[in-house]
Amino acid sequence: MKKILALFLIVAVSAASFIFVTLYRNKRQACMLLQKEKDNPDSLSNLLIHAKEFEKNGNLSEARKVYQALINGFSNSSDIIAWQKKIDELNIKLLFSPVITPRSVLYEIKPGDTLNKIANEFHTTVELIKMGNNLTTDKIIPGKKIKVWNAPFSILVDKSQNTLMLKTGEEVIKTYTVSTGKNNSTPAGTFKVVNKIEHPTWFKAGAVVPPDSPENILGSRWLGFNL
Repeated sequence: MKKILALFLIVAVSAASFIFVTLYRNKRQACMLLQKEKDNPDSLSNLLIHAKEFEKNGNLSEARKVYQALINGFSNSSDIIAWQKKIDELNIKLLFSPVITPRSVLYEIKPGDTLNKIANEFHTTVELIKMGNNLTTDKIIPGKKIKVWNAPFSILVDKSQNTLMLKTGEEVIKTYTVSTGKNNSTPAGTFKVVNKIEHPTWFKAGAVVPPDSPENILGSRWLGFNL
């Protein structure tokens, strides 16, 4: 029995060491690529190859760093918009995945916990916890560890460009194209989103335009403010 236990411990330690070494190697490799980009401006094609490899292997954080290095190092490139869109895409994938980021924590579920209780404690939502941990139900098990986002979100709307930036702190998670009021009628100021509608119906004078109609100008989402 002691021999079996000892063998189990050796295997467990070896597995943990392998995971640590793999993560360390990935992080070190990403840092080396960034330094190489600074030293060699001709490494654009190589960086693109490595970014795609990182993403293919599920190393989303490292892939994001490389795309950011491309933007910083090749600011005159015609592909800069595509790289920024790729960063936006990776940010959303990281947000909705179990990968721990600087703005999330690994939380161990305690007896008596519910998703609603955990969401209230960390000022997040049940929906985001479920999406970030691939949960299909509200059932959780004490002792299991889950990812919980613990940083507040905000949105910044630029009426001159008709863009909306989803932010956490000063970091931009994703930029969206939006519509604002005609003749600059959308008010300026700081507001709170009080209702969100997916595939909204457009109620205009004398007509009701359904969500699937090409004449519906509201788009796929509607945000209502506390005006």
